[in-house]
Amino acid sequence: MLQHAHHVLDRIARRLAALVNDGSGGVSTARLEHIQPELLAFARHLAQIRAAEALAVWGQRHGTHEVALARTYEALACADLCRWTRFNETALGLDPTDPPFSRFEDRAIEELLGTPALSALGKAILERDVEPAGALGLDELHRQIQREFQTFADKEVAPVAEHIHRHDALIPEPLLRAMAKLGVFGISIPEDYGGSFVGHKAMILATEELSRASLGAGGSVITRPEICAKAILKGGSDAQKQAWLPAIAEGRKLVSVAVTEPDAGSDVARLKATARKVDGGYVLNGEKTWCTFAGRADWLCLLARTGTPQDGHRGLTLFLVEKPSRTSEDHARGDGGEHAFQYTATSPAGLVGTMTGNAIPTIGYRGMHSFSIGLEDWFVPDDHRIGAEGQGFYLQMEGFAGGRIQTAARAVGVMEAAFRSALSYVKDRQVFGKPLASLPLTQVKVAEMAARLQAARQLAYAVGDLMDAGEGQFEASLVKLLSCKDAEWVTREAMQLHGGMGYSEEYLVSRLWQDARVLSIFEGAEEVLGLLVIGRQRLAEVLK
Repeated sequence: MLQHAHHVLDRIARRLAALVNDGSGGVSTARLEHIQPELLAFARHLAQIRAAEALAVWGQRHGTHEVALARTYEALACADLCRWTRFNETALGLDPTDPPFSRFEDRAIEELLGTPALSALGKAILERDVEPAGALGLDELHRQIQREFQTFADKEVAPVAEHIHRHDALIPEPLLRAMAKLGVFGISIPEDYGGSFVGHKAMILATEELSRASLGAGGSVITRPEICAKAILKGGSDAQKQAWLPAIAEGRKLVSVAVTEPDAGSDVARLKATARKVDGGYVLNGEKTWCTFAGRADWLCLLARTGTPQDGHRGLTLFLVEKPSRTSEDHARGDGGEHAFQYTATSPAGLVGTMTGNAIPTIGYRGMHSFSIGLEDWFVPDDHRIGAEGQGFYLQMEGFAGGRIQTAARAVGVMEAAFRSALSYVKDRQVFGKPLASLPLTQVKVAEMAARLQAARQLAYAVGDLMDAGEGQFEASLVKLLSCKDAEWVTREAMQLHGGMGYSEEYLVSRLWQDARVLSIFEGAEEVLGLLVIGRQRLAEVLK
């Protein structure tokens, strides 16, 4: 089936590329807008087929059960692709009489996705009492890392996760100190700079386990150090790396990322915040939003415009901006507002600058608070500019690539937590005198949840291996697109299996569902990833 799926996707890519050709072998942005629905769907299906391939490799290395899980996801991915092409043949320029298309609707899909097959797989999953499937295939080093973070997540993060969510509280300082001791903040930083970087797969495993306990107060704590450290490693001077990276790795300095603006979300080229050159440094003016952990952070990794608006993304420069910090212990003493702050600072030339921040209320993803920040004449010294003027966009994208695979791992962790919660509930719950787990509908749901979870996980692990080899930038966007969308579905189905109790705060699945919704929005909204990263890049490759 996968061979036929690739044939379909290749045909569609060639067709879409022809529609956006600017006449000189490049992609026309104006023409790209006319095929947005088709291109976003194409990116999603491409991600699913890549995930099916990764899961197939994993399944073949293990046993009959794993092969069945892989085959089920393969059928799900191919069935989705088949339905889409069937109803969009004209728009996609497909010929339904082409033999591979007629063979694509293989009877194997029907057999694998029929109730008997899915019910049998779901029943087998419910009856198995083994280690989580994510442990299969890991070497001893990575299994040891996984166990270490499993233990930490269960003992340190999970006990405070519900309180943080329900009270919209900051991560407690003792937990942050424990994370620093474990090496959480330095997991993306080389040992030469005080970090504990082993590889991207190790980072993925750590993120997955911490996110299983809490998205906002666990796995997401890694994100900002990951993004900022990648940018510093790429563009920072030796002196900056030696001064900043150990402080981040050891948790002595916490960072927030300040890129997004109210009128420029994922369209970074339209950023308006300015950095005006003055003697000894720059003066920042403008507004940033969705700066997660900005109240607690000591540093902001901030992107501002040093060029003109006409320069677009080439006029942006990256800075490490110092700011005062307010801890959860400060807030407990009444020293500083937990949801708002205002600071003033005087530059060497006597200019008084202000920085104000206000937390944005959110339905989930709690523990760090996301802030809108206003800057007025805020001074930043020359030695806090990362890279040269005009390099900021490229350095920030370097950080975001790591952030995307890390976000995929967060999605896998949230899915794993929801899946475990659902399994536990349906095994205990009686419905009309029968265990909920014994019903075919429950078993079918469990089978599909397990398949989508494991597909996202194995694609993430495969992309981690690619990134360790210096590749995988494109694939990181693929797995982010796939896993974050599926996390919404898996947590929704887990909540549904809980019935009315899933909507109550008595069970953690309600928190998981709320948290999952943000995954497709931040670190590259799914539309931006699908259209401008995955879709555009794939069509550009076809046009070469």
